[in-house]
Amino acid sequence: MNRENKRKAFEHSDYKTHPCTDSFVCSLCGRQVVPEGAGSQHRNHCPYCLTSLHLDVAPGDRAADCGGRMEAVAVWVRRNGEWALIHRCARCGVLSSNRIAADDNPLLLMSLALRQLAEPPFPIARMRELAEALQK
Repeated sequence: MNRENKRKAFEHSDYKTHPCTDSFVCSLCGRQVVPEGAGSQHRNHCPYCLTSLHLDVAPGDRAADCGGRMEAVAVWVRRNGEWALIHRCARCGVLSSNRIAADDNPLLLMSLALRQLAEPPFPIARMRELAEALQK
């Protein structure tokens, strides 16, 4: 690949291999989001409301045709202990995982983490009954 083709590829905004230095306005809360403070070179969601847009098929490729709003629905912990957000597209339903940023709203992150404990997929009233059955 010659230099001219490399330059064209970079101008095409290949965020997989090049940092994203663009600011954007969040589609949900309307706040200005800047890349500084994220703790990485790849800002992909609003640190205030944790909302993103469905732009990628593979991380950084900007190949998705959907463009729907990606809502943070949960957090999970990767093998290395790093937290990541689970986003679900409100338009097409696709799920994606994005690492949290250094300046993400800690109250929203904890709210997402605790939601699964506050709303388990089984009746909480049965917990005592199950615990007693295990002790026998």
